[in-house]
Amino acid sequence: MSHSTSVAPSTNPNDLGTSSIGSLLLKYSLPAIIASLATSLYNIVDSIFIGRGVGAMAITGLAIAFPLMNLVVAFCVLVAVGGSTISSIFLGQRNAAKAAEVVGTVTILCITHSAVIMGIGLAFIDDILFLFGATEATLPYAREFMFIILLGTPVSYVFLGLNNLMRATGYPRKAMISALLSVGVNVIVAPLMIFVLKRGIAGAAMATIIGQSSAFIWVLCHFCSKKSYIHFTRGCWRLQWNLVRKIYAIGLSPFLMNCCACVVVVFINKALLSTAVGDGNLAVGAYGIINRTAMFFVMVVFGITQGMQPILGYNYGAAQWERVKAALYKGILLGVCVAGTGFLVTELFPNVISGMFTTDASMIAIARDGFRIFFMFYPLVGAQIVIQNYFQSIGKPKLSIFLSLTRQLIFLVPLLWILPPRLGVDGVWIALCSSDFIAFALALITVIIMNKRIARDLNKQQIKHDTEA
Repeated sequence: MSHSTSVAPSTNPNDLGTSSIGSLLLKYSLPAIIASLATSLYNIVDSIFIGRGVGAMAITGLAIAFPLMNLVVAFCVLVAVGGSTISSIFLGQRNAAKAAEVVGTVTILCITHSAVIMGIGLAFIDDILFLFGATEATLPYAREFMFIILLGTPVSYVFLGLNNLMRATGYPRKAMISALLSVGVNVIVAPLMIFVLKRGIAGAAMATIIGQSSAFIWVLCHFCSKKSYIHFTRGCWRLQWNLVRKIYAIGLSPFLMNCCACVVVVFINKALLSTAVGDGNLAVGAYGIINRTAMFFVMVVFGITQGMQPILGYNYGAAQWERVKAALYKGILLGVCVAGTGFLVTELFPNVISGMFTTDASMIAIARDGFRIFFMFYPLVGAQIVIQNYFQSIGKPKLSIFLSLTRQLIFLVPLLWILPPRLGVDGVWIALCSSDFIAFALALITVIIMNKRIARDLNKQQIKHDTEA
């Protein structure tokens, strides 16, 4: 694998070490935010299509399938995020040749992971869905959706893996276009499948795979082109085990974050089914509505962190502490603003949001109460996510893993065990918002302590570099 020597200034990743942090955040985060917004909007629109075109139980079936779909994606994120972070750090160290070797390794790992996950998922699909809270009423919907999603995993994995690398190697706009292409095709095909062809929830899953297939072709063309800064060559198709270990080490944090989120959903769904007054499936469906809405704002924050990742990785690799610090602080501010918007919207318009997804009055009422409690400390979630991803972006996966575990597992699970039996469904919402607050406090303390050490180490590296120069 090699890289072109005639790189346009607008796509030269070396700009990450010289351009202003504000302009770089705009250049890298805005496309990622737009792509994340498009994906989030699709998830919401898709749920609306399913809720109104198939029914309330289909919404609950989708709520059951959604965390399992995230678990499937987690094994791709393990490779995609690790690979993009390492490539950015290598570029910051002026080691473009080493950064180029990442692409082939990531592609091979994505194909391998997808084959294994698809096989296991299809073999045990009913057992897994029952574990996630499916009932006899909701299993057919969840199974129908996930069967098609699992069949499409090879395409999904390669698309997501290469799209992350496209952004990390200096092409944030092209990465945005690939995400928009996937969503655009999806939004066009989904209503045709559901309302015209009457394919139900399976039609929504087919639309998802068709959209990702179009984006898969786009990113593949990019890395096959010799005009790209990093592209495929004959020598790239071999696994380098030292590189694989580094990819797994850094990608482990978002992987565990996704896994924890899926495990916690099992506890949440079980708590809702056991404590809800009346049909527990409606409470699970209401949580699906709340979760989809929450993910809309979380995905925007993830867009910010995706844009920050190459900036942080490059400047950390180049031992430029002031630039690392500036990117972190600006990212935290943006994260709080986005999550704060989520707080305001859901507190003011819970009925409107719930009514978009379903016409079932009972489900709307449960979701309305959930919105007002769940989002109580939501502005702090934006800061916590940025801090967590900051440690991941500078190659400190253990800290990132620790912070992801605190919010989604260590604090939340005990609260889910204690509160719902005493407070009912409201106890689930209180447990969720309480864990958000505690996790933010811990993340803030951690970043303050660790930044003192990181600043000292990077300043020593910079002095050493200047002396040698």
